[in-house]
Amino acid sequence: MEKESHGLIIGISIGVVIGVLLAILAFFCFRYHRRHPQIGNSSSRRAATIPIRANGADTCTVLSDSSIGTESPKSTIQNGMSVWLGGLRKANVVSASGILEYSYKDLQRATYNFTTLIGQGAYGPVYKAQMSTGETVAVKVLATDSKQGEKEFQTEVMLLGRLHHRNLVNLVGYCAEKGQHMLIYVYMSRGSLASHLYDEKLEPLCWDLRVQIALDVARGLEYLHDGAVPPVVHRDIKSSNILLDQSMRARVADFGLSREEMLWGLTI
Repeated sequence: MEKESHGLIIGISIGVVIGVLLAILAFFCFRYHRRHPQIGNSSSRRAATIPIRANGADTCTVLSDSSIGTESPKSTIQNGMSVWLGGLRKANVVSASGILEYSYKDLQRATYNFTTLIGQGAYGPVYKAQMSTGETVAVKVLATDSKQGEKEFQTEVMLLGRLHHRNLVNLVGYCAEKGQHMLIYVYMSRGSLASHLYDEKLEPLCWDLRVQIALDVARGLEYLHDGAVPPVVHRDIKSSNILLDQSMRARVADFGLSREEMLWGLTI
């Protein structure tokens, strides 16, 4: 009788231990399955914000959750652009480039009826434009005797709009109205390198600054050759095509304007 009671106690004890172990195992399994989808979702959110680089080392597009919603990407871009330009008549963009379309009327007003001439290049005059938002830009009016049609001009705008680098004079907009083709660039307040080299009224550049300008130009050309897709060869690099900003940092200008060669898919 005593042996049977002893065996019963041992059996109950083993059963209790096994039950406790199973309960602990079930508890950890439950916690694991609750946390697993959260980890997956957070990982996917982090992955969605990883910067994606394209067209060289100085361009970066960030995709994030903020771009996902009921509003389409196109309308989101256009709304942001219209806020930036404020007084513009419309904020159309060239497909796949994001380049703003300025109206002729707004550019005419911003240049005081095209009287603010700041330069004359091989492809046409350049005017300083003060937009209603306070933004200052440079407007290059392409020669009217060009054989370039509307489709070819839009193609050129799309190709130029893909080139972005801190040592390039970047394209920020265009206008194609009233038989005129215009390209809008960031404004470079210190003018061309040529004026600082040859104008006796300006203070000569020190050697340290000359070296810095040479490095800036080299970086811009390196991007055109190795970072741009497709690669671009300037073919007209000279001091008058090197522009300086307020901090005397140099940017390469007038790249990509050999239109006949660009339109046939060749490098320029």
